[in-house]
Order: sequence, then structure tokens, then C-alpha cells
Amino acid sequence: MTTATTTTTPTLDVSGTSRVPFSRLIGVEVRKMADTRAGMWLLLAIVLITAAIVTIFFFAAPDEQRTFLGFMGATATPQGFLLPVLGILLVTSEWGQRTTLTTFVLEPSRSKVIAAKVVAALLFGMVAIVLAVGIAALATVLAGEPGAWDNIGVDDFAKFGILQISGIMQGLAFGLIFLNSAAAIVTYFVLPIAFSIVANLWSALQDAAPWVDLGTSQQPLFSGVDLTGEQWLQIVTGTVIWIVVPFVAGLVRVTRAEVK
Repeated sequence: MTTATTTTTPTLDVSGTSRVPFSRLIGVEVRKMADTRAGMWLLLAIVLITAAIVTIFFFAAPDEQRTFLGFMGATATPQGFLLPVLGILLVTSEWGQRTTLTTFVLEPSRSKVIAAKVVAALLFGMVAIVLAVGIAALATVLAGEPGAWDNIGVDDFAKFGILQISGIMQGLAFGLIFLNSAAAIVTYFVLPIAFSIVANLWSALQDAAPWVDLGTSQQPLFSGVDLTGEQWLQIVTGTVIWIVVPFVAGLVRVTRAEVK
């Protein structure tokens, strides 16, 4: 007579395990940017190049241009180039280093991870804005020009914020689409140049440029004058074409992409 023996494989019940808090995901995404060599140097470059451009403007600009708004405008150029790259690296660095598998195992909700990246990108953008305002204010005090603080309104800070935040969000959207740092960065910088060349060759496109090209529609934000309703509408349409649509397409790609 034989007795059948059965063995049970022990199982790990994780049903009662609490989900990863969203605040922790944000902290992880912020830390990822500073932990990588490329991210660390990029953050350092944003600080140093912004300070360097303001210093050059301080000594080279005419006295009447050494105002707070003038120094703020000087900070917009380097940050306008570097912040989109930061947004791109927030997404692509993981895919390039093949650490996405670990990320999505620890947090299976890919949309939640992307949301954390968006918040982290916005935090970096806000820090960059505060940095720009601080450096511009310091340069204005050192310049000591009469009337340097005149004609400053809340709308000036809002316009500057729109420029910086839209840049980093566009970089984030391009990163989601390509999931490759080199491809996203090259495309981000080449497309506006290609569009300008085509617009110069095709006169009919010049009239449509403010409606379909984000860079063209955002130019009035640098002018220091109040924007018309049509100009704000052009900014909205440019934002939809170059930020919202690429972001949605990239989000769909990330949620469906095979993680290796």
C-alpha cells in the first residue's frame, strides 16, 4: 500500500502591499536626473551658462538695456536650449541604459511613472525660472542703472514661465516619441531650422507660420508688449501641434512599447 504525498509550493501574497506613493515616484525621477553623469553635467551647465550669458550681457550691453527685464531676456536664450534637453533625458536616459524593466516592475502603471516624470520636469523648470530671476536681479542691482526696475509686471514673469515650461515639456514629448536621446535631441533642433528654410522658399507658408510653428507663435512673448487675442490663440495652436499631440502620441507608444 502506497501513500500519496502532496507538496505545496509556498506563495507570496502581496495583495495587501500598499502601492508606491506618487510623491516617492516624483522623488525617484528627480534623483535619477542628478544621478546620471549626463544629467548632472546638464544641470551644472544650465547654472554656469546662464550665469556666463548674463555676465557677458552685463559688460557688453548698452546702459539703457541693463535692466531687470533685459537681464531676464538674456537668461532665456541658454535655458531655452538646455531645458528641452533636460526634458528629453528625463525619459530617454532610462531606455538607453535599459533600466525601464526595473522601473516598470516596481511600478507597473506606466502612465503613473510618466506622470511622475512630468511633475519632475515641471519642478526642474520652476527651479530654472527661480535661478534666472535670481541671477537677473543680482545683475540688475550690480548694474545700478536708473529705472532698471521700471515697467515690471506679473505678466512678464508669466510670459517667461510659459517659454521655459513649454520648452521642457516639448523636450519631454519628443523624448516619449523617440525613446532615444540622440534622435530626440537632433529632431528637436533640426525641425525648426527645416521649417524656417521651407517657409522662406514657400511664401504661402509664411502667413501660416504663426499658427503651425511654436517658435514663431512664441516670438511676441519676447517683445515686452501686451499680446492680442489672436497672438494668444496662435500660441495655443502651436502648443497643441508641437507639445500636446507629440506628448499623447509618445504616451501611447510608451504604454505599448516592449520593455527589454
